[in-house]
Amino acid sequence: MSRFPVPAPATSTQVTSQKAPSAPSSGVRRTQVFTLVAVLVPWIGFMTAAALAWNKILRPLDVILFVIMYLIAGFGVTGGYHRLFTHRSFACPGFIRALFGIAGSMAVQGPLFFWVATHRRHHQHSDVQGDPHSPHEHGEGMKGLMLGFWHSHMGWMFRGADAMTVRSLPDLSKDPVARVIHRGFVWWALGGLVLPGILGGLITQTWMGALTGFLWGGLARVFMGHHATWSVNSICHLWGTRPFKTRDESRNNAAVAVVSLGEGWHNNHHAHPQSARHGLRWYQFDLTWILIRMLNVFGLASNVQVAH
Repeated sequence: MSRFPVPAPATSTQVTSQKAPSAPSSGVRRTQVFTLVAVLVPWIGFMTAAALAWNKILRPLDVILFVIMYLIAGFGVTGGYHRLFTHRSFACPGFIRALFGIAGSMAVQGPLFFWVATHRRHHQHSDVQGDPHSPHEHGEGMKGLMLGFWHSHMGWMFRGADAMTVRSLPDLSKDPVARVIHRGFVWWALGGLVLPGILGGLITQTWMGALTGFLWGGLARVFMGHHATWSVNSICHLWGTRPFKTRDESRNNAAVAVVSLGEGWHNNHHAHPQSARHGLRWYQFDLTWILIRMLNVFGLASNVQVAH
């Protein structure tokens, strides 16, 4: 396991940004339509699942499927998309990389290359012009705060060309595993939705079991996972503590850290982007780090970067 020293606090110097090239309007519209479907359908599924639960149609199996699928997809995003593919905080064999990538695709947060490019751009221009989802610089007062929160939480995805541009990713484009994961995004995402429905139907031997399995382990789980990740973009750049004086407004938020499997220690992350461990103190619970540490113990993760 590799350790690296804590860097000196960043200065207030802002990063010069470059405006992303314009995209054809038809491509922007397709992106916006896809985004709208990806946001609305899980919300409808969550509301339907909640209505059935209100009418006492909720099995322990549904809860189990929800938790298991939430963890699988969540670790795919936090450990795979984020710490492995984006920041290369650790290395692992090809089949583990593939599992992380497939699990991350099941979260329905976009293809691998798009997710990585967007997040790298966020770090390059964090909270200055060019940041895809900063909540700042949207006006003053309560109105500016609400507009900024909306933009950073989910509004940025509907902006089209500027925020959605995928930059060149020479490291991933040369990686055959990453290319397969990226190109198969739709199939991995659909598989993650259908699988809990199939399991629910087979285990209960009923169509209702298949339906509630699909709703809780599929759509409701995606809905909750979306907002957990988006909260890192919004809440963790507005409310929380700042133990490190980074050049941006990133913050640690314990509540977000719980639902996002450790990503809520966001100020720690911005201070040490390469660190596979985000919860740097013993009391900062980071479930993704525990998973990576276990992989390392069993020889399935190497070159693990840890700030100290």
